[in-house]
Amino acid sequence: MNLLCKLIWRYLFLIILFLVLLPGIMYAQNLDVDILKGINPMYPNSQYWLQTSASAYWVPGALVIGSLGYGYFEGDKQALKNGYELLISIGISQLISEALKISINRERPADKYPDEIFVSSVTHGGSFPSGHTSLAFATATTLALEYKKWYITLPAYLWAGTVAYSRMYLGKHYPSDVLGGIIIGIGSSYIGHWLTKKIYKVKNSTNDQP
Repeated sequence: MNLLCKLIWRYLFLIILFLVLLPGIMYAQNLDVDILKGINPMYPNSQYWLQTSASAYWVPGALVIGSLGYGYFEGDKQALKNGYELLISIGISQLISEALKISINRERPADKYPDEIFVSSVTHGGSFPSGHTSLAFATATTLALEYKKWYITLPAYLWAGTVAYSRMYLGKHYPSDVLGGIIIGIGSSYIGHWLTKKIYKVKNSTNDQP
Protein backbone atom coordinates (compact mmCIF):
# COMPACT_ATOMS: atom_id res chain seq x y z
CA MET A 1 0.00 0.00 0.00
CA ASN A 2 1.54 3.31 -1.07
CA LEU A 3 1.83 6.48 0.99
CA LEU A 4 -1.28 8.07 -0.51
CA CYS A 5 -3.46 5.08 0.39
CA LYS A 6 -2.12 5.18 3.94
CA LEU A 7 -2.97 8.88 4.21
CA ILE A 8 -6.49 8.25 2.91
CA TRP A 9 -7.09 5.56 5.51
CA ARG A 10 -5.69 7.79 8.24
CA TYR A 11 -8.12 10.55 7.35
CA LEU A 12 -10.99 8.10 7.15
CA PHE A 13 -9.97 6.88 10.60
CA LEU A 14 -10.03 10.48 11.88
CA ILE A 15 -13.53 11.00 10.49
CA ILE A 16 -14.76 7.76 12.09
CA LEU A 17 -13.04 8.61 15.40
CA PHE A 18 -14.57 12.08 15.40
CA LEU A 19 -18.02 10.63 14.77
CA VAL A 20 -17.53 8.16 17.63
CA LEU A 21 -16.55 11.01 19.94
CA LEU A 22 -19.23 13.37 18.62
CA PRO A 23 -21.92 12.47 21.20
CA GLY A 24 -19.53 13.41 24.00
CA ILE A 25 -18.56 16.62 22.21
CA MET A 26 -22.18 17.55 21.64
CA TYR A 27 -23.07 16.90 25.27
CA ALA A 28 -20.12 19.03 26.37
CA GLN A 29 -22.33 21.80 25.07
CA ASN A 30 -21.13 24.49 27.44
CA LEU A 31 -17.63 24.65 25.94
CA ASP A 32 -18.99 24.63 22.39
CA VAL A 33 -21.45 27.42 23.18
CA ASP A 34 -18.95 29.47 25.20
CA ILE A 35 -16.46 29.48 22.34
CA LEU A 36 -19.20 30.33 19.87
CA LYS A 37 -20.48 33.20 22.04
CA GLY A 38 -16.96 34.62 22.12
CA ILE A 39 -16.93 34.76 18.31
CA ASN A 40 -20.57 35.52 17.46
CA PRO A 41 -21.55 39.20 18.02
CA MET A 42 -25.05 40.42 18.78
CA TYR A 43 -25.32 41.90 15.27
CA PRO A 44 -23.39 39.64 12.86
CA ASN A 45 -24.00 41.86 9.82
CA SER A 46 -20.44 42.42 8.59
CA GLN A 47 -20.49 42.30 4.79
CA TYR A 48 -16.93 40.99 4.84
CA TRP A 49 -17.89 37.86 6.77
CA LEU A 50 -21.15 37.44 4.87
CA GLN A 51 -19.30 37.52 1.56
CA THR A 52 -16.53 35.29 2.90
CA SER A 53 -19.13 32.72 3.89
CA ALA A 54 -20.78 32.92 0.46
CA SER A 55 -17.41 32.45 -1.25
CA ALA A 56 -17.38 28.83 -0.05
CA TYR A 57 -19.66 28.11 -3.01
CA TRP A 58 -18.62 30.46 -5.78
CA VAL A 59 -14.83 30.06 -5.37
CA PRO A 60 -14.85 26.24 -5.87
CA GLY A 61 -17.39 26.63 -8.68
CA ALA A 62 -15.26 29.24 -10.45
CA LEU A 63 -12.13 27.09 -10.07
CA VAL A 64 -13.84 24.00 -11.51
CA ILE A 65 -15.37 25.88 -14.45
CA GLY A 66 -12.16 27.81 -15.09
CA SER A 67 -9.93 24.74 -15.01
CA LEU A 68 -12.24 22.60 -17.16
CA GLY A 69 -12.94 25.46 -19.58
CA TYR A 70 -9.26 26.24 -20.02
CA GLY A 71 -8.45 22.55 -20.39
CA TYR A 72 -11.02 22.02 -23.14
CA PHE A 73 -10.32 25.20 -25.09
CA GLU A 74 -6.53 24.98 -24.85
CA GLY A 75 -6.24 21.20 -24.98
CA ASP A 76 -4.46 21.21 -21.61
CA LYS A 77 -4.82 17.70 -20.19
CA GLN A 78 -3.38 18.64 -16.80
CA ALA A 79 -5.90 21.47 -16.37
CA LEU A 80 -8.69 19.05 -17.26
CA LYS A 81 -7.42 16.51 -14.75
CA ASN A 82 -7.15 19.18 -12.05
CA GLY A 83 -10.69 20.39 -12.77
CA TYR A 84 -12.16 16.91 -12.57
CA GLU A 85 -10.20 16.15 -9.41
CA LEU A 86 -11.57 19.25 -7.69
CA LEU A 87 -15.08 18.40 -8.86
CA ILE A 88 -14.78 14.87 -7.46
CA SER A 89 -13.32 16.06 -4.15
CA ILE A 90 -15.97 18.69 -3.46
CA GLY A 91 -18.66 16.26 -4.57
CA ILE A 92 -17.47 13.70 -2.02
CA SER A 93 -17.25 16.32 0.73
CA GLN A 94 -20.78 17.55 0.12
CA LEU A 95 -22.20 14.04 -0.14
CA ILE A 96 -20.69 13.09 3.23
CA SER A 97 -21.68 16.41 4.82
CA GLU A 98 -25.31 16.24 3.69
CA ALA A 99 -25.62 12.58 4.72
CA LEU A 100 -24.35 13.43 8.21
CA LYS A 101 -26.57 16.50 8.50
CA ILE A 102 -29.63 14.35 7.80
CA SER A 103 -28.62 11.38 9.96
CA ILE A 104 -27.35 13.34 13.00
CA ASN A 105 -29.86 16.21 12.66
CA ARG A 106 -28.16 18.44 15.22
CA GLU A 107 -30.13 21.57 16.05
CA ARG A 108 -28.64 24.85 14.86
CA PRO A 109 -27.11 26.97 17.66
CA ALA A 110 -29.43 29.94 17.04
CA ASP A 111 -32.44 27.64 17.21
CA LYS A 112 -31.29 26.05 20.45
CA TYR A 113 -30.05 29.26 22.07
CA PRO A 114 -32.14 32.05 20.48
CA ASP A 115 -31.31 34.54 23.26
CA GLU A 116 -27.57 33.86 23.22
CA ILE A 117 -26.60 33.16 19.60
CA PHE A 118 -27.47 35.72 16.93
CA VAL A 119 -27.81 35.43 13.15
CA SER A 120 -28.29 37.90 10.31
CA SER A 121 -30.63 35.47 8.55
CA VAL A 122 -32.49 32.45 9.88
CA THR A 123 -31.14 29.03 8.89
CA HIS A 124 -32.72 25.76 9.98
CA GLY A 125 -31.80 22.15 9.32
CA GLY A 126 -28.90 20.02 10.47
CA SER A 127 -25.96 21.80 12.04
CA PHE A 128 -23.30 19.08 11.98
CA PRO A 129 -21.05 19.28 10.03
CA SER A 130 -20.50 22.69 8.48
CA GLY A 131 -20.98 22.16 4.76
CA HIS A 132 -19.37 25.51 3.89
CA THR A 133 -16.27 24.53 5.87
CA SER A 134 -15.99 21.04 4.37
CA LEU A 135 -16.33 22.52 0.88
CA ALA A 136 -13.69 25.18 1.53
CA PHE A 137 -11.17 22.74 3.00
CA ALA A 138 -11.79 20.17 0.25
CA THR A 139 -10.98 22.92 -2.24
CA ALA A 140 -7.88 24.16 -0.41
CA THR A 141 -6.46 20.68 0.12
CA THR A 142 -7.10 19.66 -3.49
CA LEU A 143 -5.24 22.76 -4.69
CA ALA A 144 -2.38 21.92 -2.31
CA LEU A 145 -2.18 18.35 -3.64
CA GLU A 146 -2.37 19.44 -7.28
CA TYR A 147 0.06 22.35 -7.34
CA LYS A 148 2.36 21.81 -4.33
CA LYS A 149 3.35 25.50 -4.33
CA TRP A 150 3.41 27.48 -1.10
CA TYR A 151 2.04 30.59 -2.82
CA ILE A 152 -1.06 28.57 -3.76
CA THR A 153 -1.33 26.38 -0.66
CA LEU A 154 -0.97 29.20 1.91
CA PRO A 155 -3.63 31.54 0.45
CA ALA A 156 -5.94 28.56 -0.14
CA TYR A 157 -5.81 27.48 3.50
CA LEU A 158 -6.05 31.06 4.77
CA TRP A 159 -9.22 31.47 2.71
CA ALA A 160 -10.62 28.14 3.96
CA GLY A 161 -9.85 29.19 7.54
CA THR A 162 -11.72 32.48 7.12
CA VAL A 163 -14.72 30.60 5.73
CA ALA A 164 -14.69 28.35 8.80
CA TYR A 165 -14.49 31.39 11.12
CA SER A 166 -17.31 33.14 9.22
CA ARG A 167 -19.72 30.28 9.95
CA MET A 168 -19.21 30.82 13.69
CA TYR A 169 -19.23 34.62 13.43
CA LEU A 170 -22.60 34.38 11.65
CA GLY A 171 -23.96 32.07 14.36
CA LYS A 172 -24.66 29.26 11.90
CA HIS A 173 -22.44 26.56 13.41
CA TYR A 174 -20.79 25.39 16.61
CA PRO A 175 -16.99 25.07 16.71
CA SER A 176 -17.39 21.27 16.68
CA ASP A 177 -19.45 21.57 13.46
CA VAL A 178 -16.60 23.51 11.90
CA LEU A 179 -14.00 21.01 13.12
CA GLY A 180 -16.03 18.20 11.61
CA GLY A 181 -16.20 20.12 8.33
CA ILE A 182 -12.42 20.57 8.30
CA ILE A 183 -11.78 16.85 8.81
CA ILE A 184 -14.35 15.84 6.19
CA GLY A 185 -13.05 18.40 3.67
CA ILE A 186 -9.43 17.34 4.01
CA GLY A 187 -10.27 13.64 3.97
CA SER A 188 -12.51 14.05 0.92
CA SER A 189 -9.76 15.77 -1.04
CA TYR A 190 -7.33 12.92 -0.40
CA ILE A 191 -9.96 10.40 -1.49
CA GLY A 192 -10.67 12.52 -4.59
CA HIS A 193 -6.95 12.74 -5.37
CA TRP A 194 -6.59 8.98 -5.09
CA LEU A 195 -9.71 8.29 -7.19
CA THR A 196 -8.59 10.69 -9.93
CA LYS A 197 -5.20 9.01 -10.18
CA LYS A 198 -6.90 5.62 -10.45
CA ILE A 199 -9.37 6.83 -13.09
CA TYR A 200 -6.66 8.41 -15.23
CA LYS A 201 -4.41 5.39 -14.85
CA VAL A 202 -7.17 3.13 -16.20
CA LYS A 203 -8.00 5.65 -18.94
CA ASN A 204 -4.38 5.95 -20.06
CA SER A 205 -3.85 2.19 -20.06
CA THR A 206 -7.00 1.79 -22.22
CA ASN A 207 -5.81 4.45 -24.67
CA ASP A 208 -2.39 2.80 -24.94
CA GLN A 209 -3.89 -0.49 -26.06
CA PRO A 210 -3.65 -1.16 -29.86
